[in-house]
Amino acid sequence: MLTNTLVDVPGFKVGHATNLEAATGCTVVICPSGTVGGVDVRGGAPGTRETDLLNPSNRVEEVSAVVLSGGSAFGLASAQGVVQYLEEHGLGYKSGSGFLIPIVPAAILFDLMIGDSTIRPDATMGYEACENASSDAVAQGTIGAGTGAILGAMRGKEFATKGGIGSASIDLGDGLYVAALVAVNAVGDVLDEQGNIIAGLRGDDGQFVGMLNALRQFAHGFPPRNMESENTVIGIVATNAKLTKSQVNKVAQMAHDGIARAVNPAHTMFDGDTIFALASGEIEADTTAIGAFAAEAMAQAIRNGIRHATSLDGVRAWNEY
Repeated sequence: MLTNTLVDVPGFKVGHATNLEAATGCTVVICPSGTVGGVDVRGGAPGTRETDLLNPSNRVEEVSAVVLSGGSAFGLASAQGVVQYLEEHGLGYKSGSGFLIPIVPAAILFDLMIGDSTIRPDATMGYEACENASSDAVAQGTIGAGTGAILGAMRGKEFATKGGIGSASIDLGDGLYVAALVAVNAVGDVLDEQGNIIAGLRGDDGQFVGMLNALRQFAHGFPPRNMESENTVIGIVATNAKLTKSQVNKVAQMAHDGIARAVNPAHTMFDGDTIFALASGEIEADTTAIGAFAAEAMAQAIRNGIRHATSLDGVRAWNEY
């Protein structure tokens, strides 16, 4: 039975680790053996690990797992716990000299504004996320890497909207799937299927003001240094298509169109927008088709992340005014 989440792609597992009191967490996607990985970074303030290895010109193709984490740069430590878990379970890339090396790219988002900023995802939390990983429907909203996610934070959390983790999948027939998992923590507004704002910066009346309207005052100069603006959208698209490393990177590139459809504005200098792409190599498929549906899945996942989010630490969910 399909779940409309990333685990609809056969062989992939997803796990969360969550600290609601600290308002932070991390999420891991554990890949089937032989999964090929790629990445495309579009934001102006990214925080990542192992992305250079995914460049098509570099040697290693196999990805063992991918981590999405809160905690800003501190949260990259959670990936080490994933490496430890994978090594203990015999999962990883086998080097030419016979060593097992888990390949674990990661990306982080800024969630230090709410909760306890002194507590961040670490190796223990990354290990916990692996222990929780399963092929069950992915829990969405205020959980994992989406626990402390917020949108439209330029006036502080009182006028922001709660973000979260979202996922979606698309069945392309004959056993071929494309899916997305994303932590939504953007500067911009999230738009629904009709282009209406469902999350973003709020005015004094609690209504959404439109981030483009807010940005007009900064069009001829820089925003104040104390403006709350540390945000990002980080995500993963996965498929069981058979793709080369170059093709997987193209899919990651195309998947960013899903961010642009659901978030306005996207890829700002205050965002660290990063999308990983994973292909487990089961079914022959066309790269363009996979990339096109990856973008669709990403847009759906972003909206799902907002619709599943619940209020936390004074930051209101999308439907609370």
